[in-house]
Amino acid sequence: MTQVRPMRADARRNYERLLEVAADAFAEHGEGASLDDIAKRAGVGSGTLYRHFPTRQALLEAAYLDRIEALAARADALGGELPPGEALTAWLDELCVGTIQVRGMKALLGSAVTDGDAAAVTVCGTRMMAAATRLVEAAQREGTLRPDVDPIDVLRLAHGVATASELAKGDGGVIRRYVSLLTEGLRPVR
Repeated sequence: MTQVRPMRADARRNYERLLEVAADAFAEHGEGASLDDIAKRAGVGSGTLYRHFPTRQALLEAAYLDRIEALAARADALGGELPPGEALTAWLDELCVGTIQVRGMKALLGSAVTDGDAAAVTVCGTRMMAAATRLVEAAQREGTLRPDVDPIDVLRLAHGVATASELAKGDGGVIRRYVSLLTEGLRPVR
């Protein structure tokens, strides 16, 4: 069994500082923020950044992991408060709002749902897929969601709603309208 050594105090500080600076940079410049600039603003070399985060995707995911986990927890909270179909709609609304309010989140969600199998290889994709699965299955059991809808379909459509809302320079009202149109189309035909 391999034992993982804890991070040295200076390495831990560098890691935390990189995450803090990265979150600010992604919020300011989107997912295309300069990694060299992030390293410089964090007071470390590029090599230190790449030792902790070998890819842009790894840094983006680590910078937004707390937000992703909060969105996943929100799915469970809404699932406990509302009937399943309403919980799914409310969560999709919150997911779309969060996706366009925080620059870089749309790219993160998009990469997590590009391929159904790819979602399982990222922590963020895994969290989002699990949350969507719980809500989708509950709504299907309730009969308010078509049985042929997969959780990956819902996440991809949420990404599309976020993109459409941005194109419309929308606020929460536009998102709610688009989510409503989306969920109406996902209901079973009676």
